[in-house]
Amino acid sequence: MRILPALTRVAAVGVAAILGAATLTACGSDSAGSTADNPYNLLQPGVLRAGTLTDAPPNIYLKDGKFTGFDNDLLVAAADKLGLKVEFVGTDFSALLSQVNTRKFDIGSSSITITEARKKTVDFGNGYDFGYFGLNVPAGSALSSFEELPGKRVVVVQGTVQDDYASTKGLDPVRVPDYNAAINQLKAGTADAWIAPAEIGEKTAADSGGKIKVAATELSPAPTAYAFAKGNDALREALNKALDEVIADGTWTRLQEQYYPGRPIPADFTPGSGNVTPPSASDGSVAPSASAAS
Repeated sequence: MRILPALTRVAAVGVAAILGAATLTACGSDSAGSTADNPYNLLQPGVLRAGTLTDAPPNIYLKDGKFTGFDNDLLVAAADKLGLKVEFVGTDFSALLSQVNTRKFDIGSSSITITEARKKTVDFGNGYDFGYFGLNVPAGSALSSFEELPGKRVVVVQGTVQDDYASTKGLDPVRVPDYNAAINQLKAGTADAWIAPAEIGEKTAADSGGKIKVAATELSPAPTAYAFAKGNDALREALNKALDEVIADGTWTRLQEQYYPGRPIPADFTPGSGNVTPPSASDGSVAPSASAAS
């Protein structure tokens, strides 16, 4: 009478072991299939989830409900080479790099200047653009150079390369979360100057109704690039290759002309890996202008 329950328990254990082994085998198969279907280790296979800004034209911004701008349009073109669709999600720049690092996003697209400090948080792709700093001031201000900023109330967007610049120059900047907050400080007269990505500063001045002007510009010290989570080399290397392809086929040049008409390209700057040469601008113009860098 006692033998049957024991045999029943043995049989049950045997069945459980068989089922467990089958489950492990099945999971292994799913994992292998998942790797094959998702070679770039994306949050969602086939979709590149990109963190970006909403308020930094012409580089990265939201227009008529669509994320656009030079950086984002270039990313869409490169992703298309890999057969990927891009899903943009708006965020603040101050949070973007940590969000990429913790895999909330697959990539960061925000005219991100490469710095040694930022390399501790994320990996960078090849540089795809250059940029300038702009010094924006109220229209009646006598400020005309970056050298005059010590002792002034200077506003910067937190976490940007302009924030780094202000700190290295010994300034004590007022840090705000986004570009609109910086613009409002100038308009309200609560800041003497705003160190801005130059192209954004130029548009701000043009749209201010004469209340804001650009006092000076200065070339940014490093190129801008897309940011990747540490260790996601498959995605970074694939995007680097795709970036070279859109440089070679003229897409990079076309977008430069579209968003920065007439902007001169520094003689020592080559986008991408440096192994491809972008076609020349259609009209060869090099009228002075500037671009943004965060």
